[in-house]
Order: sequence, then structure tokens, then C-alpha cells
Amino acid sequence: MKAKPLNIYVALLRGVNVGGNNMISMRELKESFQGMGFGEVATYINSGNIIFQTKETDARKLEKKIEKMLVKEYELASKVVVRSLEEMEQLVNSLPRNWDSDSGWRYYVIFLRHTIDSEDILTDVPPKEGIEEVFYRPGTLLWSAQVDALTRTNINKLASRKLYQEMTIRNTNTTKKLYELMKKARTNR
Repeated sequence: MKAKPLNIYVALLRGVNVGGNNMISMRELKESFQGMGFGEVATYINSGNIIFQTKETDARKLEKKIEKMLVKEYELASKVVVRSLEEMEQLVNSLPRNWDSDSGWRYYVIFLRHTIDSEDILTDVPPKEGIEEVFYRPGTLLWSAQVDALTRTNINKLASRKLYQEMTIRNTNTTKKLYELMKKARTNR
């Protein structure tokens, strides 16, 4: 009987290695993930992006397990968002085709924790017309804004709200690269 292939996930750690705060070595983090029994662990850039394989199918269980490890091993109460390869594929395929075509704009993917994952979130973060756009996709908000107006956007004001603790942000290039690395992990198993 052939063994069932492992599931491929990415863990997105919130607020790690940002602005000199919550500093964690990616090498040590990789070792911690391996110590939890995850396979084929790889990190991408220094901001808490970890790709791994596991038999577990419940992303919420994985988030809790990783959060407990972060507290125990690093004394860091960081929230974690876990997405499967399939979820990342749907997300990347749903990105607007014109994103990244205008250097006068910045493009971000805001990953939502399950506690706030609803299209209703758009009522809490209405875009300022003419300088930003926000679209909901399951598990995410797609946000773009004019570079010269970033500090005036409504999304920028999120940092002062409790809601902000339930999300983590990556730029479009990082999101696409994580998806490519996850696809590569699938072919390597």
C-alpha cells in the first residue's frame, strides 16, 4: 500500500524580525519546526515564512501547535497564519492580472486569521477612493495603494486597531515566491 503524500503548508508568523523586534534566527526556527516533526522545512527571507510538510490536515491545529512552540522556545506570543498549497494556489491565481504593472502603486496580500475571515471585513476597512483599492478573497484581503499616499490610506490606520492583531501582511512578490517554493516542495516529495 502506497503511503499518502504529506500535505504542504506555509506558516506566516506575524511580526517576526520586523523593525528590529521579535528577532528569531531562521536557522533556529527551521530546527524548531523539524523538532515538531515537520518534514522538508524551508524558510524564505527573514520575516517568518516557513514552508513544511506534515500529515496533519487541520490548519487551525497547526497554527495552535506553532504558536505554543513560539512561546515555549522563543518567549514570543506571535500569531500564526497557516495556508495549504491548494489555498495558496487559489490565492495566487486570483490576483488581479494588472498587479505589479505600475511602479506608482504598492501591492500587498493581507492574510486573515480564521477568526476574522469574512467578506464582511470590507466594511471595517473601506478603501479611500482614488488612492487605494481593497478586495476580499477567501482568507485574504488584496490591498493596493499609491506609493505617494501610503500614509493616508485607511488600511494604514489598521495598526492601531485590535483587528490588526488577527492578520499578517506580505507583498505580492513574497506571496508568489512562497507559492512557487510550495509547488517545488510538492515535486520533491
